[in-house]
Amino acid sequence: MTAEILIFAPHWGNAHLSREAFIKRVLKAGFDGIEMSLPMDVAERDAWVGAIADAGLQLIAQQWETVFHGEFGAHKQALSDLLRNGCAAKPLFVNTHTGKDFYSFAQNSELLDLADSIAAETGVGIVHEIHRSRFSGHPMLLMPYLQQRPHLALNADLSHWCCACESLLEDQMHTLEKVFPHVRHIHARVGYSQGPQVNDFRAPEHAVTLQQHILWWDAIVAQRRADGAKQITLTPEFGPVPYTQTLPYTSETVTDAWELNVAMLGLLRARYQK
Repeated sequence: MTAEILIFAPHWGNAHLSREAFIKRVLKAGFDGIEMSLPMDVAERDAWVGAIADAGLQLIAQQWETVFHGEFGAHKQALSDLLRNGCAAKPLFVNTHTGKDFYSFAQNSELLDLADSIAAETGVGIVHEIHRSRFSGHPMLLMPYLQQRPHLALNADLSHWCCACESLLEDQMHTLEKVFPHVRHIHARVGYSQGPQVNDFRAPEHAVTLQQHILWWDAIVAQRRADGAKQITLTPEFGPVPYTQTLPYTSETVTDAWELNVAMLGLLRARYQK
């Protein structure tokens, strides 16, 4: 059976739109669903979940707000609250920004155990995003966790490692080969050696960088198909300022993040839904 390819629209960068306007925008572009951080207010959360379902769209819940909690105890409590809120919506899964790169191995492991227990309790899968400043912020930070946790599920946003490692990871393929079997979701954003987002991935000066990301995504999609996955999920995730670069003095954005996400949607459909 061929795996179903599902491509999600990021809510990130669209908070200025009403719920109805954003869902209309998503449908017009042709996405299969929405990836978003859900409101903690139960009524507002349920309104979003209902509207997304009524539109015939799928949902990936996201939590990134633990970035605001540096003290370990506060971070752990926030992670618990935010993951439970996301799982309560019964999404396809929850994508989480977990831990800190300055927490100890034992502390980050405690947070991963917490996520495992919430996933088991709710029946909703949880994937941990590869992201700067988190427990997975650099390939060598992540390796010890993979060695101890053979079933650790990841969201591959490799643009962050390009930035963290100041390269296109040309000399780390042996490491990536250990990571790819753990990937359950892809954030399809194109990063480069000096930042997590090129200004326009279609520009000829970024052709080599784009091709490298595509090769990684190809390998992950092939791995998921070989593993017999029923669905393969991807989210184009070009973000707003400061991810989107601006001109000096005027702060005018040089590209439109939503337009880039729609363009990436087209690239992914053409490549993986042949």
